[in-house]
Amino acid sequence: MWIARVLTVLVVVLWTATASAELPRVTHEGRKYVELFRVAEHLRAEMDATSRSVRAHIRTGGHVVTVTRNWAQVLIDGTPVVLDAPVRVRRGIWLVPEAFVTRVVPRVTATAATASPPLAAPPRPSATPARVSTAAVTLDELRVRSYPSFTRVVFETSGPVRYTVESRGPREARVRLTALAAEPRGEEVRDGFVGALALERAAADAVLRVTFEGAAGELQPSQLADPPRLVLDFLRPAEPEPRERRDVATPLKVMVLDAGHGGHDPGAIGPTGLTEKELVLDVTLRARRLVEERLGIKVRLSRDSDSFVTLRDRTSFANRERADVFVSIHANAHRQAASEGVEIYFLSSEATDSGARQTAALENAVVQLEKPAAGRARSTDVLKSILWDLAQSAFQAESSNLAETVLDAMTRSLRIPNRGVKQAGFYVLGGAAMPAILVEIGFVTNPREERRLRDSRYRDEIARAIVDGLAEYKRRWDQRMRTALQRPR
Repeated sequence: MWIARVLTVLVVVLWTATASAELPRVTHEGRKYVELFRVAEHLRAEMDATSRSVRAHIRTGGHVVTVTRNWAQVLIDGTPVVLDAPVRVRRGIWLVPEAFVTRVVPRVTATAATASPPLAAPPRPSATPARVSTAAVTLDELRVRSYPSFTRVVFETSGPVRYTVESRGPREARVRLTALAAEPRGEEVRDGFVGALALERAAADAVLRVTFEGAAGELQPSQLADPPRLVLDFLRPAEPEPRERRDVATPLKVMVLDAGHGGHDPGAIGPTGLTEKELVLDVTLRARRLVEERLGIKVRLSRDSDSFVTLRDRTSFANRERADVFVSIHANAHRQAASEGVEIYFLSSEATDSGARQTAALENAVVQLEKPAAGRARSTDVLKSILWDLAQSAFQAESSNLAETVLDAMTRSLRIPNRGVKQAGFYVLGGAAMPAILVEIGFVTNPREERRLRDSRYRDEIARAIVDGLAEYKRRWDQRMRTALQRPR
């Protein structure tokens, strides 16, 4: 076995050295790149891409390598590897940084380098092999999301699941899932209502045990298809009816500003290395200060440092904070370097146009960085998995109004092209139980815009323009509230 391992390492080293020496480099934007199709030829691999594709795939030796234009992240069987420069497409030819040859190629040639079986240790046998192998239904994913009025637990499974509510006490509820094969697991929620979840085995079934931080609420189950899902909504106990009228609009008190990307996810990267994550965090921090000074409302940040926050956690955070408005701040990227201007999105299952669809696809690709040890890439479209909790459906009109108000202020103040208000299926907006928008403040892939976006004074102008729009939206919000108060009983 050790001889096989040594031979494998030697073959990979020799292949990498040969490829490194033979693959011609091209200079683009001052950096060394390699043409991706030449790498595929060396690997004797299949390459799936066109000059208009958002992503390119290389399939070799049972591995799938995915690259995304204008992104530095490369996915190897769903596991991210971050390179030192973004992938580019020049005159229809896909280019990858030369680091691709040393960081990515060895990982996909290790298995194919010898005819020996894979050298990984065999999987451990299951503790209950008979029950798992004969179960009718398997668990694909367990999701939890908190809303102001309920906590939702979703079981995405290989087929429909039969369930029984076994008990519902003052501090705990138990739901039996018949013939569901699932490994035991626990998850802390602590959203002010649900404390924790525990998925346990019970003979051939699984049992979900839910513990509450206070009084237990009602359970409202439902089942969905495509893919099969069991949705368990745990409703918060009703709050006492206040003395004042409940149909009166409430003041705008809390806003969540969400700086996109962060941590090991740099987002889009400009020609000279400006990262989206750094840019939008800086603009978000400036906007927070202005909102608190000018509007007198509380601002909560989904992140205030260079940290990674999952897309689902961003809106869950806004829901827990009972935010009245959610604003996600991003910077744009496009294969055409001349693309410029500002555009704002609100959520819809149907994109406004192909450009909106591609922008959403780039932003939604972050979800692949959230589970680096998932073991397999999910084939289900991201949107099919998240539209089940599309709480935005109740806020689309208000989100559209917010988007138009902010966009008008930004294009008027910044004097840059207005690319319009658009709709697309952005994952980060999917769970927000309040008006929510995604602001693309400019194109880091445009060399001229990248230079402006590096300038501190211009970042101040962007932040002021966003806050101008939010101030106008708040003025209209307050006017509606006053009008509602003046209506006769």
